[in-house]
Amino acid sequence: MIAFFFIIIYLGPMVLMIIVMCVQIKCFHEIITIGYNVYHSYDLPWFRTLSWYFLLCVNYFFYGETVTDYFFTLVQREEPLRILSKYHRFISFTLYLTGFCMFVLSLVKKHYRLQFYMFGWTHVTLLIVVTQSHLVIHNLFEGMIWFIVPISCVICNDIMAYMFGFFFGRTPLIKLSPKKTWEGFIGGFFATVVFGLLLSYVMSGYRCFVCPVEYNNDTNSFTVDCEPSDLFRLHEYNIPGVIQSAIGWKTVRMYPFQIHSIALSTFASLIGPFGGFFASGFKRAFKIKDFANTIPGHGGIMDRFDCQYLMATFVNVYIASFIRGPNPSKLIQQFLTLRPDQQLHIFNTLKSHLADKGMLTTITEDNE
Repeated sequence: MIAFFFIIIYLGPMVLMIIVMCVQIKCFHEIITIGYNVYHSYDLPWFRTLSWYFLLCVNYFFYGETVTDYFFTLVQREEPLRILSKYHRFISFTLYLTGFCMFVLSLVKKHYRLQFYMFGWTHVTLLIVVTQSHLVIHNLFEGMIWFIVPISCVICNDIMAYMFGFFFGRTPLIKLSPKKTWEGFIGGFFATVVFGLLLSYVMSGYRCFVCPVEYNNDTNSFTVDCEPSDLFRLHEYNIPGVIQSAIGWKTVRMYPFQIHSIALSTFASLIGPFGGFFASGFKRAFKIKDFANTIPGHGGIMDRFDCQYLMATFVNVYIASFIRGPNPSKLIQQFLTLRPDQQLHIFNTLKSHLADKGMLTTITEDNE
């Protein structure tokens, strides 16, 4: 599994996105299948078809929004894509409404409650699986490092918590997972923080990991090449006096991203495992050992990704809150699609704003 992980990273971001989509579909299938087995709902009219239809609708909505947002120039250049983009939300709503009406028409007198159980089951599954995988894709567009480091931290924490628990575990952590111990939980935390710092240091030096995925109009292809931001450039930091006396260093050179990696690895170690505890509670509630038997000895795909989905949401929120700023290139792309009179209005407004701040005079003098 680790070898496969390295292979798909080597193949690049587009292959990773396809893999994420495949994992999403398989996880959805595993959870929906459990619902069919628990509620014995195989004979309900249309319901298998409707479950997959809703999956298609939700994916169309989320990924359509993503394509419009990140590949605006490509969408505006191609007439069919431009039309689909313009009416995307209306089309998405119409598709969902069609499925909703089909569900209502499929209601059978003696199975009302069962059918509504499965309707709710499907929508909760869509919320857990599709929404999270969509956030994973968003993280990938920001740069592969925002995908690889969080996932690796979760994997590292899982392994190191097991190792510390196996050799030093004495105190049970939570009843949902009797084999989890406080010693493993704490040991996994410290090991994951160190691992996150080291992995971040190595990856921050490579453009293929830190640059966002962008569409190149000249080559008509997706590229991962840029001038790394300050986040991925070495800075010198002063070490607090207390620590200086212990290690003998006054300063340390590190990437700012390494500081952010501490937050990522801390979440992966302290909060991420609760995704696994949630999955354990779910399986206990329905008296099953694993979500499926897709991977021999490991259960289903969902058994391997129960913590990853929670991590993906945190990374996306973290980027939006502390990392991402206004994107000038996207603003320019949208500006160029406006009508000439709208462009002229924005130009005059911006010119007036810069003149009021005294910046326009300075720029004119510099040019002269």
